[in-house]
Amino acid sequence: MARAGCRVSRPHLDPRLVALVAVGGMVGTTARFLLSTSLPHTEGAWPTATFLENLVGAFLLGLLLETLVRRGAESPRGRSVRLGLGTGALGGFTTYSSLALELERLLTDGAFVIAAAYATATVVLGLAACFAGVTLAARRAGADHPTSPAPGAGPTVDGPGAVR
Repeated sequence: MARAGCRVSRPHLDPRLVALVAVGGMVGTTARFLLSTSLPHTEGAWPTATFLENLVGAFLLGLLLETLVRRGAESPRGRSVRLGLGTGALGGFTTYSSLALELERLLTDGAFVIAAAYATATVVLGLAACFAGVTLAARRAGADHPTSPAPGAGPTVDGPGAVR
């Protein structure tokens, strides 16, 4: 319960932020649909489209969130970017439900080795992809280590989305 006079942030009730997530979700879902239709899945085979969607999404989410963290305290613009691109677009692009359904189908088809390899590779390589995104953002910010803030007052911005 909030104390009297304290402002409680409730972004899930802000229609502008909800709209950003919705629009981002439409963009991400459309991108996932286009990739999925360009790499159709064959029963009993490795689900390439979903695998790529989740790995690319993990990399981009790591890159995005580390970049935003390195900019300092979250501003209204930073919150909008995080919600629109992170929660919306990348949330719509990546798909845990398709991963689960494809694993169920592989198991039902008797493709136990492919299912185990797919589940393991998705988690392990997804973590590696996320770490690669975080590491790239840290290097772009001039830090030697992803968890160390860049020395000085913070990163400099040279243009839209460019952080050094």
